[in-house]
Amino acid sequence: MKTILAYGDSLTYGASPIKGGPRHDYEDRWPSVLEAGLGGKARVIPEGLGGRTTAFDDHLANADRNGARILPTLLASHSPLDLVIIMLGTNDLKPAIHGSAQTASHGMRRLMQIIRGHFVEPGQTVPQILLVAPPLIGETDNVDMLMHFGGEGAIAQSREFARHYRMRAEEYGAAFFDASTVAVPDPADGVHLDAANTRAIGEGLVPLVKSLLGL
Repeated sequence: MKTILAYGDSLTYGASPIKGGPRHDYEDRWPSVLEAGLGGKARVIPEGLGGRTTAFDDHLANADRNGARILPTLLASHSPLDLVIIMLGTNDLKPAIHGSAQTASHGMRRLMQIIRGHFVEPGQTVPQILLVAPPLIGETDNVDMLMHFGGEGAIAQSREFARHYRMRAEEYGAAFFDASTVAVPDPADGVHLDAANTRAIGEGLVPLVKSLLGL
């Protein structure tokens, strides 16, 4: 059986777009949907943390949100791995982080470097990598949430994710998927997804992952 690590933020965790709302049911989270779609031929390990960035510190957080710092520990604890799927970057758009899709793509490049450099012992196999551009940030009446992510500028930057991430994937021979082609944020906060759109990411990934892993 193949083993896949799904590395992401609140969209991977299954956060509700309703403030204080419950986490999406396990079967509605996209890693669970992907695993079900692979028909028992792969196990998908969900590693989603709200607020996680690609490779940058958030000094207001009550947990380590720097994706580059925690990734080596997860690679070690979950190895051997056949595929690492990374869907991060939305939190990078916060003005307190750096606010740029291009810089987020540089963080994704750093994560690929970490993966490629981690499995260097004799007999180890380097897992394949799949970069996923997050869904777009959308219009919302939730002004606090929108401004937390950078206002209209964040909406515009989110539209640049796919272009930059595709370039990074091509540079490193990784696979690429644009989640905005299958999922849109809930207007309740313009960032998080309802259950149906969360499931849609998992469903959309199934054909590509099957092809990558020869399933």
